[in-house]
Amino acid sequence: MIRIERSVTISSLALAKSVLLMALLAAPSAQAQSADMTFFVTSNGPGKGADLGGLEGADAQCQKLAQAGGAGAKTWRAYLSTQAADGKPAVNARDRIGKGPWQNAKGAVIAKDVADLHGAANNLTKQTALSEKGEGINGVGDQPNRHDILTGSQPDGTAFAGPDDRTCKNWTSSTQGAAMVGHLDRRGLRDDEPSKSWNSSHPSRGPDGGCSQADLKSTGGDGLMYCFASN
Repeated sequence: MIRIERSVTISSLALAKSVLLMALLAAPSAQAQSADMTFFVTSNGPGKGADLGGLEGADAQCQKLAQAGGAGAKTWRAYLSTQAADGKPAVNARDRIGKGPWQNAKGAVIAKDVADLHGAANNLTKQTALSEKGEGINGVGDQPNRHDILTGSQPDGTAFAGPDDRTCKNWTSSTQGAAMVGHLDRRGLRDDEPSKSWNSSHPSRGPDGGCSQADLKSTGGDGLMYCFASN
């Protein structure tokens, strides 16, 4: 009986050591993969609805989360457009994000370049649009749904012209205005192109004016953004 117990103990210790060794061997690989990440969806927003502190504040949020995710050595940009206002020209989201290619925290390539990203064959889906932590983001059918991603952009990644607000006053308003959002899971209420668009599905709306955190949540969002490494 003593021999059996000792044998079991030794076997258990050997198994534990094997598991620990495998974990240690796997860790550097996971860390290296995170360091190679060049695209993610923010796991959370600043918390003030579509008031992101302008493009500068949005970029800072991307950079902060990338740092936490192990990829802070890169220069990160939020995929956001702004509209012409106060004598300043419009900014196109597609012009802010570098040349590509871009891959998520698990190494899956989203798009090889800007044209590919805005083409029909890009690989941005619910399965690949992961957070900086390598985690999935809730979409249609999940509770709560968080698939609305702030972009302020047209399908080709350019800014909107005209008087209608599509950027919540260039990402400075948490009350009045509206922001164009995309669906990261490529699903909506209808089987049409806007519902399937990752970057230009519908404007935000709600009782607070359209740009508050509550308004964004009411239509299936949470103030989240796409972040791309521009270098």
